Amino acid sequence: MPTFAAIDIGSNSVRLKIARLQGGRLKELHEDREVTRLGEGVFSGGLLSPEAMSESIRVLRRFHRATQECGTDTVRVVATAALRDARNSRAFLEWVRTRTGWTVEIISGVEEARLIHLGIVSRSRLGVRSVLLVDLGGGSCELTLSRDGKIGDTVSLSLGAVRLTGEFLKHDPPRKSELKQLQGFVGRGIVRIQDRIRSARVGAVIATSGTAAALASIASHLARRRRRQSGVMVTREIMRRIVKQLTRTTLEERRKLVGIGPRRAEIICAGAVVYAELLERCHLTGFRYSPLGLRDGILAQMAAEYDRSTRSGRAVETERRESLQRAVEHYRVDMHHATQVQESALLLFSALKSVHQLPPEYREWISAAALLYEVGDYVNRAGHHRHTYYIISNSEILGYTPQQRRIIAAIARYLGKSRPTPGDGPMSVLSPQEQAAVTKASMLLRIARALHMNRSQSVAHTGVSARNGRVSIKLTPRGNTSLDLEVWAIEKDGPYFREVFGRELSVAAA
Repeated sequence: MPTFAAIDIGSNSVRLKIARLQGGRLKELHEDREVTRLGEGVFSGGLLSPEAMSESIRVLRRFHRATQECGTDTVRVVATAALRDARNSRAFLEWVRTRTGWTVEIISGVEEARLIHLGIVSRSRLGVRSVLLVDLGGGSCELTLSRDGKIGDTVSLSLGAVRLTGEFLKHDPPRKSELKQLQGFVGRGIVRIQDRIRSARVGAVIATSGTAAALASIASHLARRRRRQSGVMVTREIMRRIVKQLTRTTLEERRKLVGIGPRRAEIICAGAVVYAELLERCHLTGFRYSPLGLRDGILAQMAAEYDRSTRSGRAVETERRESLQRAVEHYRVDMHHATQVQESALLLFSALKSVHQLPPEYREWISAAALLYEVGDYVNRAGHHRHTYYIISNSEILGYTPQQRRIIAAIARYLGKSRPTPGDGPMSVLSPQEQAAVTKASMLLRIARALHMNRSQSVAHTGVSARNGRVSIKLTPRGNTSLDLEVWAIEKDGPYFREVFGRELSVAAA
């Protein structure tokens, strides 16, 4: 029963959730959060302030003690908009590493949206075919269109409540001119996706994060209902009333409202305007608040990596398969050839387990790299291996973490004359263990590609054996087809194979 911890370093708050995987389900053990306003200085001056960094470190050290007390097996720490934008983010990441030992991942807005979607679909039934998920944080707003539990479209907008408050709302209460400018700016952001939302015929809107919780609390009070926030429908009409109420009151008055809290009161006006504009411009009836969010998605991803039979595991597997298919189609890869190379790579992985001794997850990384190793041709045949690495590591191939994409990209990168070395760019971002594993995986993919060098299905069968310090490959041709090219390509990689695995490599055609 593994125990996982998910930490979200947001622009407004730092959050922790610890859960144990039991019977294929995540059981929550501990939860904590604190407002640190890490993004406040970033959105005004481009830099994380020393005070905000120090406050966030203090909270993270508390989280670190909690993970130890709960006996956590795996901790994943992600950061969002503030760290994406800050010019001094590296200093903060190093500070976190020295005080906690944790490596922080700065994830993209699209990856943030994917994880939020995963957290919701893995823990709840959406009930309708088409759903819009809205996560309004301190620095950005992630909008995701989900259909039948799968992501159809997603966009990350720079419409966070902390960012907008600092940029537009200078007075208390806000002046009409400030609100008009804010509404215009928000409208220009929403226009990027409003037509897609309208045409999606959204059946439900689910909102996450603290701002949505506060607005649901206010809506509940206005509707005179004693219901949980997650059960309240915040309609378009109610949002108009909420915006009027909040923007006409002072900060001290807002702090007294039930469900907002002293720190949320400082940024709630900007958040309310975003929700009101979104509902109005996209012709949406309203939204319901869900307590699920980014942390739940991180936990679901970790559970999926541990056990593919879980609900989240099946969801991640579907994300990966469909995303790889879209990437192959988009970059005009020869799918038939890519599938042949993939099958041969998986054959080599299974037949040579005693030789390569790679972790089980590398089977999937090699499989993905086999499908994508030619995507660089879409940019230019010259330097296509470098283009391949860039595309895989930077594209939003759903279902894979940023580090997993870098591993897949590195496996696909070294299929030409270049050899992986620790100081090379693609390898320098990997740990020593990952560097060694990528070198082996890439070597297996080189041999798999060589088996289909002439791209004409010349090889009918491939036999692979490993004994007496030697790896032997026996090829059976299809009909009277010559296998001279395949034999030559494999023999050419023989010296490098011996260097990587310490085994002699021989190949023969039947």
